[in-house]
Amino acid sequence: MFGLEALELARIQFAFTIAFHIIFPAITIGLASYLAVLEGLWLKTRQELYRDLYHFWLKIFAVNFAMGVVSGIVMAYQFGTNWSGYSEFAGSITGPLLAYEVLTAFFLEAGFLGVMLFGWNRVGPRLHFFSTIMVAIGTLISTFWILASNSWMHTPQGHEIIDGVVVPVDWFAVVFNPSFPYRLTHMAIAAFLATAFFVGASAAWHLLRGNDNPAVRKMFSMALWMALLVAPVQAAVGDLHGLNTLEYQPAKIAAMEGNWDNSHGGPTPLILFGWPDMEREETLYKIEIPYLASLILNHSLTEPIPALKDFAREDRPYAPIVFWSFRLMVLIGLLMIFSGAWSLWLRYRKKLFTSRPFLRFMTWMGPSGIVAILAGWITTEVGRQPWVVYEIMRTADAVSPHSATQMGFTLAMFVVVYFAVFGVGLVYVLHLVAKGPVPFEGREKGAGGPGESRTPARPLSAADERVDTHKKDQLGKGN
Repeated sequence: MFGLEALELARIQFAFTIAFHIIFPAITIGLASYLAVLEGLWLKTRQELYRDLYHFWLKIFAVNFAMGVVSGIVMAYQFGTNWSGYSEFAGSITGPLLAYEVLTAFFLEAGFLGVMLFGWNRVGPRLHFFSTIMVAIGTLISTFWILASNSWMHTPQGHEIIDGVVVPVDWFAVVFNPSFPYRLTHMAIAAFLATAFFVGASAAWHLLRGNDNPAVRKMFSMALWMALLVAPVQAAVGDLHGLNTLEYQPAKIAAMEGNWDNSHGGPTPLILFGWPDMEREETLYKIEIPYLASLILNHSLTEPIPALKDFAREDRPYAPIVFWSFRLMVLIGLLMIFSGAWSLWLRYRKKLFTSRPFLRFMTWMGPSGIVAILAGWITTEVGRQPWVVYEIMRTADAVSPHSATQMGFTLAMFVVVYFAVFGVGLVYVLHLVAKGPVPFEGREKGAGGPGESRTPARPLSAADERVDTHKKDQLGKGN
C-alpha cells in the first residue's frame, strides 16, 4: 500500500486508532472532575445554575465516555493482532498493568456510573455526589495505570530478561519508573486544560450568538480561571519532564531541538524554526537564539545538549516529526497562558463576557487542548523510535508477521469505520453543545427506571436529545 512495508502500516494503524481514542478519554477525565465540582457547588450554594450546568455537561460526558470505551477496546486488541512480538516479549508487564486498570478503574466506574447518569431523582443527593466523585477518581486511576504501562516502555525498570522474555522482579520499580511521575502529571493536567478550553469555547460560542445567561457566563468564567491558574503549572511540569527526558532519552531531546553536532563546543542555541534533514544531518533554514537551549535544558550557559550525531543512524528518531510536533505543543501552551492573562485583564475591565475579539479567539481555541495532547503524544512516541521498549526491544522486532496487503486492508477499514462511527459521535456532541444549558425541571419525561417508559441500559441513554428536533426548533425560531 503506497509502497509502505507492513511495519510502517502497523505503526500508522496504531497511531490512527490511538489518535481517535485519546480525544474521548481526555475530555472524559476533565469533564468527570468538572462535574464533581459543579455538583459540589450545587450542594453547597443551591444556586440553580450549577445544577443546570451539571445536567448539560453530564450528557456530553456520557457520549464521550461511551465512545472512549468502544475505541479503547480496539487498542487492546491490537497488541495481540499487530504487535504479537511485543506481547510475547513484554506481556508479563503490560498484561498485569492493563488488568489492574480493569480491576480498579473500570470496576469503580461501572459501580457508580449508572447512579451518576440516571440516579439524580432516585438516590439521595449525598450518594449521587459520592457517585460522581467515584467516577472522577476512576478516570484518574485509569490514567494512572495506562501511563504506568506506557512510561515503562520509555524508561523500563524493575525487570530481568530471562530466555528472551521480560520477567518482572520489582513491581514498585516497574510502576514508578523514572519517567512515570512526570508523564502522569503532564497528561492529567493536559486533560484538565483540554476540557477547560472545550468548555470555554462552548460558552464563547453561545455568548457570540447572544445566548448570554448566568449559566453560560459561569462556565466561561470557570474555564478561564482554570486556564489562568493551570496553564503556567503545565509549563513548569513540562520543563521538569524535559529534564527527565534529557537524562533517560537524550536522542529524543536532540531530535526535539534539531541539534545535530556539538563539535563546535560551547552552549547550544535554541532553534525556533527549521527543517531537520535526516540525509544531510543538519537543520536547514534555521532561526535560532544563542545559548537558550543549554539554558533551558541544562540550566547552564556553557554546557551543550545532546546531538543526533552522538547516536548511530539506526538509533535516531525521525527528527522532522519530533521537531515540529514539539513546537506545535509548545505554541499551543503559550497561547493557553496568553488566554488566561488576557481573560484576567478583561475581568479587571469588566469586559470578559462582552469582548468579541476575545470571544472569537476562545472559540478558535476550543480544540487546542486536544491538538496539544496529540502533538505531545507524537513527540513522545515518535521520539522513542526505533525502540518499542527503550534500548531493549526494537519496534521492528515487535510487529506481527503480517503482509503489507493485510495491514493496508485493515488500515483502510479502520479509516472508513472510524470516520463513520466516531464522526457521527462528534457531530452529536457538537449538537449537544449547541443547545446550551437549560433549566433542569426535575424528573425528565421518559428518563427510565421503574414505572417509566424505558429503562436506560447504556451511557448513551443519558443523552437523549434528537438532532432533528433541535433543527425544527431552530427553524421555528427563524420563522
